[in-house]
Amino acid sequence: MQLTAKLTALLPEQTGAGKNGPWKKQDIIVETEGQYPKKVCISLWGDKVDRTLLRVGNRLAISYDIESREFNGKWYTDVKAWKVESANEAASFQAQQAGSSFESAVTDDDCPF
Repeated sequence: MQLTAKLTALLPEQTGAGKNGPWKKQDIIVETEGQYPKKVCISLWGDKVDRTLLRVGNRLAISYDIESREFNGKWYTDVKAWKVESANEAASFQAQQAGSSFESAVTDDDCPF
């Protein structure tokens, strides 16, 4: 799934050691766009994300997964990002992709007309 939102807060980085070795997690708070904006806490695990993008006020295009798990009779839901990029870069890349597919369709010599 993908979400475009404005970064509103960076929570403190968390680290620890588990049975698979050391881990690092950064939670961010983003606010969606639209008539009824929503705030969402998204977890960034490890070093998968370019940290220079994480500036309060930046618009981000976030690809994420949602997962719920049960612990002691209660359910907990995590929103984990697997890709974060600038919303402006993501929009320009999508526009380039759309333009190139249109050009290839128009310049195709096998058109029946």
